[in-house]
Amino acid sequence: MKTGILLINLGTPEALTLSAVRKYLREFLSDPKVINLPWLIRIPLVNFIVCTRAKKSLEAYEKIWLKEGSPLLVYTRALQQALSEAMGDAYQVEIAMRYGKPSISHGFEALIKGRCDKLMIMPLFPQYSNAVTASILEAVSKELLKQKVNIPIHVKTHFYDLEAYIVASAELAGDSMKAIQAEYLLMSYHGLPERQMPLNPDYKKDCIATSDAIAKQLSLSQEQYQTSFQSRLGRIPWIQPYTDEVLIKLRQQGIKRLAVICPSFVVDCLETLEEIGIRAREQWIQLGGEELILVPCLNSNGDWIRALILH
Repeated sequence: MKTGILLINLGTPEALTLSAVRKYLREFLSDPKVINLPWLIRIPLVNFIVCTRAKKSLEAYEKIWLKEGSPLLVYTRALQQALSEAMGDAYQVEIAMRYGKPSISHGFEALIKGRCDKLMIMPLFPQYSNAVTASILEAVSKELLKQKVNIPIHVKTHFYDLEAYIVASAELAGDSMKAIQAEYLLMSYHGLPERQMPLNPDYKKDCIATSDAIAKQLSLSQEQYQTSFQSRLGRIPWIQPYTDEVLIKLRQQGIKRLAVICPSFVVDCLETLEEIGIRAREQWIQLGGEELILVPCLNSNGDWIRALILH
C-alpha cells in the first residue's frame, strides 16, 4: 500500500538561454486559460509578447539563476525531497510543472511505476484561480484519461485557509520584520486581468482573507499591513491596488522600513526574487525608503512540511 503525492508548480525555462525562455513563454502564454481570447487573436498576441519580452525575461532570470538551475525548480525539488523524507516509505512524492519539465505526464508515470494505489494531487497555489489551478487540473484530467489511471484520487484545489500555512507564513514574515525593524507588512499576490475576474470570482477575496489571517497571527493592526497585486502584463486593467503604486503611497505616508511577503507563491521564483527582491527594493530605495526586505517563501520550511503531512 503506497500513496502517491504529485506536487504541481507552474514551470520555468529549462536553461538560461534566449531560446529556452522563448519556448517557456510560448507554451505558458498559449494556454487559453492564461490569455482567454479567441485563438485568431491569442496566437498573434503570444508571438508579439514572446518577441518583445523574451530578452527582458532572460535578463531577469540571469539575476536570480542558481548554479543548480532555475530557483523555482531547485526549491520545488527541495520541497519534494523534504516532504518525501518526512512522509516515509508509505508515500512517494513526485513533482511536475504545468509548463515545461518535469511534465505532468512524467509525474504520473513515476507514480504508476511506483505502484501507488491512491493519489493526492496538489497544485502549489494557495488561492484558486482559473488561469493557474483550473489549467493544472484540466491538464491532470487529460493525463489521467490518457494513462487510464483507475485508482482513488484526492485533488486539493486550494489551501489559503489552512491554519498551518498561515502560521508558517506569519512566522517567516515576523522574522523578516524583526530583522530590519519593519514598520509595515505588504502582502503582494500575483495579479489577474480585470476581464478575467468573472472566471475568478473568489480570487481577490481569498487573497485578502489570507492577508487578514497572517496579520491576525502577527497581531498587526489595519494600519500596519495591506494587500496588493503584482506581475501585471500589458496595458489592460488588472486587479488593484498595484504593488508598485502602493510602494509610492507607503513612502508618502512616511513608511521607511518595509517587509514584503508574496503569499500566492510557496517557493521562491522570478516573481519573488527578481520582481520584489530586486526591482521593488530598488524602487523603494529610489523613493527614499531605508530598507525593503523580501520575506522568503515557505520553500522547504519545516513548519510548512509538517503542515503538508497533517493535511
